[in-house]
Amino acid sequence: MKRAFLVVAMIVCAAGPVAAQWLGMPVWNSPKGGTGITINGDWGRPDSSFGKGNAFGGRASLGLGTLTLTAGVASYKPENATSSITSYGGNAAMRVIGGSLIPVSINLQVGAARSDSSSPTRPATTSVIGAVGLAISLPTPGLSIEPYVSPGFRYRHASGTGKTNFGYTIGANVSFGMFGIHAAYDYEHVSGGHIGVLGLGANVAIKVPLGM
Repeated sequence: MKRAFLVVAMIVCAAGPVAAQWLGMPVWNSPKGGTGITINGDWGRPDSSFGKGNAFGGRASLGLGTLTLTAGVASYKPENATSSITSYGGNAAMRVIGGSLIPVSINLQVGAARSDSSSPTRPATTSVIGAVGLAISLPTPGLSIEPYVSPGFRYRHASGTGKTNFGYTIGANVSFGMFGIHAAYDYEHVSGGHIGVLGLGANVAIKVPLGM
């Protein structure tokens, strides 16, 4: 357990130069966690407040029981833009409540990503997130359904200035054997309004005995 907290602390400390969550995507989460390797393919659709367009990305997660480490990349092209913006980064999620015999799970999540610059009006951005996730595992035969809500803060730094906003994600993870799908809606309060992002994706999981 001490080693798990140390890994989370290292990611938080590194967030400044590395930075935050993937542009054009929701802040994905899975409070119950798990073990093994999971490969995710993601699609995101921001609303008109952020520029619409589409984002496509991929993530690889390593579940170590109570700790899940994720690294990924995404490419976002706003509507009518001539080029895409690439984001790369990762996060760590620590489950603090829950397990195989408890249907309610709570985790703590920190993440960082770096988005490159596409134009003078969209400079390179460093983003950092911190969130708490709450999920309930539904007793559905043949399926694992995990609806969740994950509120937290989002800090973004660009062109020498930084700003912290509040946001939350409402989503669900559904798995059937090795395969699964996930969906989420992300809301972030910003000055003068809000930003919304819809996300969908699919994943394949390789369960191996990597518990801590």
